[in-house]
Amino acid sequence: PAITIKAKREPAGDPGKRLGSLLINPGGPGGSGIDYLDYAGFDSSITDVYDIVGFDPRGVARSTPVDCLSDEQLDAYVAADPTPDDAGEVDQFQQTWSTYTGGCVQNSGPLLAHVSTVEVARDMDIIREVVGDKSLHYFGASYGTYIGATYAALFPENVDRMVLDGAVDPVADPHDTAVNQAAGFDKALTAYLGYCVDQGNCPLGDNVDDARQRLIELFKEIDASPLPTSSGRELTEGLAFLGVIVPLYSRDTWSYETNALEEALNGTGDTLLLLADAYAERQADGSYANNGIEVQSAVNCLDHPENESLSEIEAGGQEFISRSPTFGQAAMWWPYACSNWPVTAAEPHPDYAAKGAPPIVVVGTTRDPATPYEQSVKLAKELDSGVLLSRDGDGHTAYGAGNACIDDAINTYLVTGKPPADKTTC
Repeated sequence: PAITIKAKREPAGDPGKRLGSLLINPGGPGGSGIDYLDYAGFDSSITDVYDIVGFDPRGVARSTPVDCLSDEQLDAYVAADPTPDDAGEVDQFQQTWSTYTGGCVQNSGPLLAHVSTVEVARDMDIIREVVGDKSLHYFGASYGTYIGATYAALFPENVDRMVLDGAVDPVADPHDTAVNQAAGFDKALTAYLGYCVDQGNCPLGDNVDDARQRLIELFKEIDASPLPTSSGRELTEGLAFLGVIVPLYSRDTWSYETNALEEALNGTGDTLLLLADAYAERQADGSYANNGIEVQSAVNCLDHPENESLSEIEAGGQEFISRSPTFGQAAMWWPYACSNWPVTAAEPHPDYAAKGAPPIVVVGTTRDPATPYEQSVKLAKELDSGVLLSRDGDGHTAYGAGNACIDDAINTYLVTGKPPADKTTC
């Protein structure tokens, strides 16, 4: 069956100086590149000389979509208990995943086996040909770095200027990635809690350790009895968990975190629910704007098939909890997502050295919650021509986060082709 890929182009502002097209992807897996056009926030020096092209990868949003669950089922999936702590809850947890997996097979059909990152990267080369570029200019954020690195590995001779911001390490063991991501969220939480305490009147406590302990207790309380919200929906621990993680993605949203937690400690879950819904792209009428939540595991399980049994997961839990005291209790179950995945990728991973590619700029943020900084360091090393650019700061990804040194380096590279010196820190 045919797969349709939808893309949207914003023409260069100064056609006389046009360098070609810049393909962009915001990550996910499951993020829409077409939506990304609206909020990517590129400097005018870039939008003047490039047509900006956003595309929805195969399986995502307006392209032929992966479909796994109805809106009601998605509500239950997102709200599900992330910390099963007795036999009944473990059964329920398995049931949640088998409903999701079965739904993906039933509703997505043959597409489900063909949404791997390798296939997305091959689609990008077709888009490059369609827009008439001899070589690819690309900006990828978060999981979008994985697409870019995979493209470079498959087509090193077709790469022109490439920026990978907030890197995923494509060759890392998926179990280690889960541990490191949980630790990354805790590291970001520590930075937020420091801010909360410094602001005075932090609802969680007067020092970082007490505040973290109070948050851990709050999750347990919500697990035992979900919080009411004015919408009539309950805030479960699963939703609270997402609601707490979302504001860690940007320092600009830390004040929302404080408000949401204050409200939750007072017994209502409205703001945390609002934040969780924003992450899941759930709209007020109960529909979902995009299928990102459904696509995520479908892509990850093809890219990194994992077969961790329940007993292995329970045995490995301590590693998660020691590296991530706040989120480890839930993160230890993440590897289960792929343990009974019914399909495998059509094509193996390429060699990520990408020998022969021109300089590829890999950008890392030291306290990035979602893509820990070490992953950017590793990817810059794995790529033969990788150049590491570091932002000492908070939040997920670096471009457009208010650091002029980072933004200037990236703008200069995309416009002139001159990369920053390797291991530049801003």
